[in-house]
Amino acid sequence: MQIALFQPDIPPNTGTILRLCACLDVTAHIIEPAGFPVSDRAFRRAGMDYLDQVMLMRHDSWDKFDEWRREAGHRLLLFTTKGATSYLDFQYGETDILIFGRETAGVPEAVAARADARLKIPIRPSLRSLNVAMAAAMAVGEALRQTRLKGQGAS
Repeated sequence: MQIALFQPDIPPNTGTILRLCACLDVTAHIIEPAGFPVSDRAFRRAGMDYLDQVMLMRHDSWDKFDEWRREAGHRLLLFTTKGATSYLDFQYGETDILIFGRETAGVPEAVAARADARLKIPIRPSLRSLNVAMAAAMAVGEALRQTRLKGQGAS
């Protein structure tokens, strides 16, 4: 399981997600350009003292990331408020990449069009969205629950 952040623009959210990845042994990808300098210093200021424990891959463009993941055979699952399928009703695979868009703008349609699935976390209709770090934690938690159960022979 892996998490990708498309051009993140809020360092504390990115730091929180990287810490999540370190704790759960999930590879993290940052697809640049980010809305802040992508550096150890920026993440450490966000309280990310686990930076040396996370497997972090940086991609300097969407096209390079997409080429890398296609060649590696990874399915791309976009989490979006515009998704049609609940993340709880989706069947995850161990090599999936869960991608989250910019906090301020999501992802452009060209990126969404390349996703293998568009998933949503159902929330109250009167509210706009969850914090991206909260959404990432919920999503990776469900994906790991499913894939770890499969690995143990449960159905």
